[in-house]
Amino acid sequence: MEIKNRKLSEEQFHETRKEVLEQWPTGKEVQFQEAVRYHEQIPQNRRFPVCLENADRTGNTLLQPRAGVALVEEHIKLLQYLEEFGEADLLPTTIDSYTRHNKYDDAEKGIEESVREHRSLLNGFPAVNHGVAACRSVNESVFVPVQVRHGTPDARLLAEISLAGGFTSFEGGGISYNIPYSKNNLLEKTIRDWQYTDRLTGYYAEHDIIINREPFGPLTGTLVPPCISHSVAIVECLLAAEQGAKDITVGYGQGGNLTQDVSAMYTLKELADEYLVKSGFKDVRISTVLHQWMGGFPEDESKAFAVISWGAVAAALSKATKVIVKTPHESQGIPTKEANASGLKATRQMIDMLKEQVFPKTDEVNLEMEIIRQETRCIVDSLFTIGQGDVAEGVIRGFEAGLIDVPFAPSKYNRGKVLPVRDDDGAIRFLDFGHLPFTSDIKTFHQDKIARRAVTEHRKPNFQMVIDDIYAISKGRLVGRPR
Repeated sequence: MEIKNRKLSEEQFHETRKEVLEQWPTGKEVQFQEAVRYHEQIPQNRRFPVCLENADRTGNTLLQPRAGVALVEEHIKLLQYLEEFGEADLLPTTIDSYTRHNKYDDAEKGIEESVREHRSLLNGFPAVNHGVAACRSVNESVFVPVQVRHGTPDARLLAEISLAGGFTSFEGGGISYNIPYSKNNLLEKTIRDWQYTDRLTGYYAEHDIIINREPFGPLTGTLVPPCISHSVAIVECLLAAEQGAKDITVGYGQGGNLTQDVSAMYTLKELADEYLVKSGFKDVRISTVLHQWMGGFPEDESKAFAVISWGAVAAALSKATKVIVKTPHESQGIPTKEANASGLKATRQMIDMLKEQVFPKTDEVNLEMEIIRQETRCIVDSLFTIGQGDVAEGVIRGFEAGLIDVPFAPSKYNRGKVLPVRDDDGAIRFLDFGHLPFTSDIKTFHQDKIARRAVTEHRKPNFQMVIDDIYAISKGRLVGRPR
């Protein structure tokens, strides 16, 4: 399957669209011109791009949880609770696993069983099954914008129904919702499917309806070096912009070392803007999101609140546009609405206390920022080179060659040779570079940092360090020191 970073023609788009809307009966509910008229009536306070732009202009960091249940009325009650008692600035509609895998028959059974049991038996909201009108009732039930969050390799029908249903932000991408999420999904296919989703976003933009798009920043969420997530974000930005997306939020998953996290957030928008302008996209607005710690959490709630608050510090000091908030029940499965609200309020307190404070650009921060810039440019530039100027073709070849490699990803199309580890200060470095196209100076920087930790711990750099680091935070530390 040949893949190029070229805008789908209107003929290609509409030809595919007929097939997409026939995948499930609710696809017949989507009438594009009527959907445009509906969006034109959405008030400013419920438009995701408007709220993000206002936040960047005023220097506010917006709070957004994750949440979703099976039934419409229960989902509405959940979002209203998080808005009122959790003080959320932005709301999610997290999609269930069956829908993520396009198993709409199974999702329908889950809805029926949830009705019988009077509780959600799905781990999210099955938007495709509920259809356009139900999605609109969700959006109209609250006063803040709502985003679709999911994890779907092929999200074309979900995008059609949810955007027609009034959602003004849609998360995901052909790389970030494939490589970290699945084993066998062909990268060429997921990129092609997401080109359709982005073309749909661009088609709305052609009718003056701006939809926010957000690639999934944390990837596997496990010791992901900033340059890896930055590179994926940049590529997905370029793919989305080519199809006409005009408002994109790039994300990063908290690593735990404050200097590195703030430096990563400082460089994220800068690098995304840089490559968009280089590629001729000067009218795309970029905002940022920091995801609070995505790894293992302590079981104790009080200790979990400390981890949540540390993520709030990183978001506040890095001036992120928004922060995705975790809950004190992360180690226990799907949280209650009360736990979700508690995580939001803890984050709110920290964000508000730090709003006026600025993280100083010390020598350490400047060095970290420069290292992240150099590493990211090495990766992204190599993708353009191997793709002969086409970033879509480049990312396919790049994953095959290991020029870009996501740590601990399940996809068989990911080399899996890169091995990250923390240095003596807890920043994420490379123990094994795999085939990443780094210069010798960059490699020496990482080797020296890890060697310093090895001296502190009286052991040689090895895989045991990686294992220790993966479990460290859940055991009360950042760096996995030997006991």
